[in-house]
Amino acid sequence: MKVAPHRLKARQVETLKEGALSDGGNLWAVARGGSKAWSFRFKSPATGKRREMGFGPTYDIPLATARTMAADARALLREGIDPIDARVRNREVGRTFAEAAERYITEQTPGWRNAKTAPIWRSVLTRYAYPSLGGKIVAAIDTEDVLAILRPIWSEKNEIANGVRGRIERILDYARSHGWREGENPARWRGHLSNIFPAPGKVTQAGHFAALDRKDVPRAMAALAQSEGVAAKVSRFICLTAARSGEARGAVWSEIDLENKVWTIPKERMKAGKEHRVPLCESAVAILREAIPLRDVGRGDLVFPGQKAGKPLSDVAVSKALHIAAGTKGVTIHGLRSTFRDWAAEETDYPREVAEMALAHTVGSAVERAYRRGDLFAKRWQMMDDWERWTTS
Repeated sequence: MKVAPHRLKARQVETLKEGALSDGGNLWAVARGGSKAWSFRFKSPATGKRREMGFGPTYDIPLATARTMAADARALLREGIDPIDARVRNREVGRTFAEAAERYITEQTPGWRNAKTAPIWRSVLTRYAYPSLGGKIVAAIDTEDVLAILRPIWSEKNEIANGVRGRIERILDYARSHGWREGENPARWRGHLSNIFPAPGKVTQAGHFAALDRKDVPRAMAALAQSEGVAAKVSRFICLTAARSGEARGAVWSEIDLENKVWTIPKERMKAGKEHRVPLCESAVAILREAIPLRDVGRGDLVFPGQKAGKPLSDVAVSKALHIAAGTKGVTIHGLRSTFRDWAAEETDYPREVAEMALAHTVGSAVERAYRRGDLFAKRWQMMDDWERWTTS
């Protein structure tokens, strides 16, 4: 008697300790001796003998992906093809999307600066791509497969959808480089999916961080100066240096040269992967001197430590301090960089590249950067002094 598929719930699979549970449609979750895996049980079309094909451990393969793999196997059976024999043949000529993705992530991980990048890739693919593409041979993936993933989320979750598309495109390019597939990349945007979907920028406007008006900065800075809290000090320091929140919260004393009034952020902590020198105005230096006692009482090498030893202050705490000082939750810490950029453009005559370098943005083409060996440090120092005067005016 055939059993209708999709009987199990993910929770049942998670709590299974020993034995087997049927999801219907030939798919089983099997737990033996501490391990737990998916099994597809069937009769061989050629011999009539019972066979069992493993899909992999349940902690790697979500229920939805296992169901897709089972559906593909049942489709082969209907055509008189043994799924195990088909898998052997396919592995001789290629890889599944999930296998190609895992190899891509593993090989790229050493080049990714952020340790969270690989887990994020796996999380996004597991949620959006693997349920339908995970068990599919990369050579067989076409535009309709990609559209089936993107159409439901392109309008409502456009930023996520475009990120998913980009990851699929890279993995399929990787597969093509290895000879596992041929032809055009079905996830390619330019000249392909751009003919089907509206451009990301037209679906949802690029999100800008809510910024404090430059004319309100002196009032907010004065309010922050009245607070003795570490979060208020960080907010002021971020404003005076135009640094990113993570760069300031993660600052350590070895990066600070108080005598020469320079903060040197190593490339490992910079978004662009390039060392960045920050000129420190007198107010920024004063904030750092106020933070020295925190180091003396055993709070560690972090300039602005959080409550837990060795952990930086949270971004939430810093944001809360700014909200209180500004009198509104409608501004963000990152938005202070936009405030600084608006001030530089509207209130000064400093060249654009000076302001952009102060924000640690990449300026100019590769050729221009090759000829511009310096970082305009002297001009940036003067500009940051002028910015300090504005914030305290």
